Amino acid sequence: MKLTELNNDQLIKLCVSGNQSAQLEIYNRYYKAMFNTSLRIVKNNFEAEDIMQDSFLMAFTKIKTLKNHATFGSWLKRIVVNNSIYHYKKNNKNKEVPLDDVLYKIEDGPDGISSDYEFTTLKAQQILNTLKTLKDNYRIALTLNLIEGYDYEEISEIMNLTNANCRTTISRAKESLRQKLTTTFA
Repeated sequence: MKLTELNNDQLIKLCVSGNQSAQLEIYNRYYKAMFNTSLRIVKNNFEAEDIMQDSFLMAFTKIKTLKNHATFGSWLKRIVVNNSIYHYKKNNKNKEVPLDDVLYKIEDGPDGISSDYEFTTLKAQQILNTLKTLKDNYRIALTLNLIEGYDYEEISEIMNLTNANCRTTISRAKESLRQKLTTTFA
């Protein structure tokens, strides 16, 4: 039986035993989603690629500690998100940006969405573009909540916030996004 015909649980069992072919198959099944998750946080293709690969290495070295093989995907995603946020915070700590760069910034890089995915409406693209204009903590909180599907408690842990502060941040981020969208679509 070929590895591509095995289900994830069977592949994870092979990965636990150190089978590198099974690891490659798991990588092939998850890499696009994990890359896009990281890219939405760090906003840089090369950094996202490095973070994703480091996260896979970390996952494969610690896979024996995974108690439930069915949760591998969410476990891996959590590793990617944590590594991405750590990397983002490390790179942006005490970073000075000229005011002119902030006022007239035009992003010309990729938007964190895979290039082969077509949006069904222009509004979806405009919402994602507007999301990128929010303050970093708002953008990250909304991305984790609305796009990645994390709940408030998980976001609190990831962003090192209290539960109340997390709820306030997400609420304010949603309101900020709403206000920007009403001026965009008005």
